[in-house]
Amino acid sequence: MYADVRAEADVDLQPAAARFRATRDRLFAEHPDSPIPSAEREAFEGLDYWPYAADLRFILPVGPMDPAEASVTSISGETFALRRIGRVNFPFGDLEVYWIDTYGGGIFVPFRDGASGGGTYGAGRYLLDTVKGADLGGSERGLVLDFSHAYHPSCTYDPIWSCPLAPRANWLTEPIRAGERLSRPTRPE
Repeated sequence: MYADVRAEADVDLQPAAARFRATRDRLFAEHPDSPIPSAEREAFEGLDYWPYAADLRFILPVGPMDPAEASVTSISGETFALRRIGRVNFPFGDLEVYWIDTYGGGIFVPFRDGASGGGTYGAGRYLLDTVKGADLGGSERGLVLDFSHAYHPSCTYDPIWSCPLAPRANWLTEPIRAGERLSRPTRPE
């Protein structure tokens, strides 16, 4: 899915995002590892999304920061080890970039924003998770970070999943109305 978007990025972003979303909906409905509980899949009609927002797509260098070990928890209390590897600067705030040592390791950028708990999962969403292939690519200029591809962690849909949540350093105050949204907003308990 992400490889298709990377391949089409120079062509037309909005149709590529529409195909990406259709594929994601199909996987949520049919894949055996879908976060939608199996008893609910037959009634599943697709995820909700905000309209594609080209102004929320960025190619940003990862700025240096002192490396730091960190950990975050899940709603269920499980701890996930992170290693801060840098920072990206958006016009509306900064996000730290992490290496996540859990389930194989990879670059990880979770975030929470002013829409969290209103239009999205209260504990935040993910912008980049390379270990799962949730990666729009990059170049010598930096990482491709597109909020129209921001997605909810699996634990949003079923509590059997344990998902690392956004650390406080990655809480933005401005609402980011792009990417996945919820038809019934939630706050983590």
